[in-house]
Amino acid sequence: MSQLQRLRDAISEAGVDALWVSNPANVRALTGFTSPEDGRVLVTPDATTLYTDARYTVQAREESSVPQHIARPPETFKHAAGTLGGRKVGFEADHLTVAGLKDLKEHWPDAELVPLRGVVQRLRLHKTSEEIGAIRAAQDLADQVFSEVRPMIAAGVRELDIALEIETRLRKAGAGPAFGVIVASGPRGAMPHGLASERVIQDGELVTVDMGARMNGYNSDMTRTVAVGQPSDEMRRVYNAVLEAEEAAVRAVRPGVRAADLDKIARDILTGHGLGEAFSHSLGHGVGLEVHEGPGLRGTSEDVLAPGMIITIEPGAYLPDVGGVRIEDLLLVTEDGCEVLSHAPKESV
Repeated sequence: MSQLQRLRDAISEAGVDALWVSNPANVRALTGFTSPEDGRVLVTPDATTLYTDARYTVQAREESSVPQHIARPPETFKHAAGTLGGRKVGFEADHLTVAGLKDLKEHWPDAELVPLRGVVQRLRLHKTSEEIGAIRAAQDLADQVFSEVRPMIAAGVRELDIALEIETRLRKAGAGPAFGVIVASGPRGAMPHGLASERVIQDGELVTVDMGARMNGYNSDMTRTVAVGQPSDEMRRVYNAVLEAEEAAVRAVRPGVRAADLDKIARDILTGHGLGEAFSHSLGHGVGLEVHEGPGLRGTSEDVLAPGMIITIEPGAYLPDVGGVRIEDLLLVTEDGCEVLSHAPKESV
């Protein structure tokens, strides 16, 4: 069954007749169009249309087999209105702005607009073989770049210079960063999303590097924490506790496992080391067209792992004014377990 047919089935199950897709990642997933920020998709029981403007006439034709209508709003809405009279039309409530909803109501007065969440995202949980290959290639590049830059992580070097070198090497390889490169040294390691700063790395510190590559629209994600010189006994203890939690969670990844149970495995280990409250975020997330997508690996998640999902396992411990540790791997859920896609060494400290 094609992805669009599965989507039509999901639309029907949601109790609507059509779906207006505005989330760029979902637009790309459904059409292959690589400028999805400037595209919208209307899916009805008998047709799918990609809407974009004249800047992308050639590009859309070359990239997508989905029929296209080239126009700018409000002509876009007027064209779609002809098929929507008297129908229930779902829209992506977690993406469409208030202004965007106002436009739909104005131009589709005879349609009943229904807010929906996660309809396309649920189809994206399970990656195709082509998507798995794209994400694998992105992670292979990230591993390569990290290994090339690792010798640069030393006392006297600015965090920003490390991040710049990572980004430069990614771009020279025809890719780009999946997100702003995180380089957090010393006490800044207590910031889970500490983007690289002008801080100069000092001897005896731990440095957390969180990076990913974005290639052909697909992302990778990995984190390594490394030592510069000899870290304190306390930070070495924290590192080893996080490593223990990470490796235990990775070993537990297989089809049928509840995402919430994986989070608990790592969290219980860190709690046993007195670091439960220092683990201030969820265990991980899905990766694909977006860096952060389903499934969500958190204590309240209802997601269950299945073959074809690509996830991160990334426990951390963060001690304000002292430092922090995070270790993250990218994994593919297989039929009988998992494959770790990230291969950069986890160093002893």
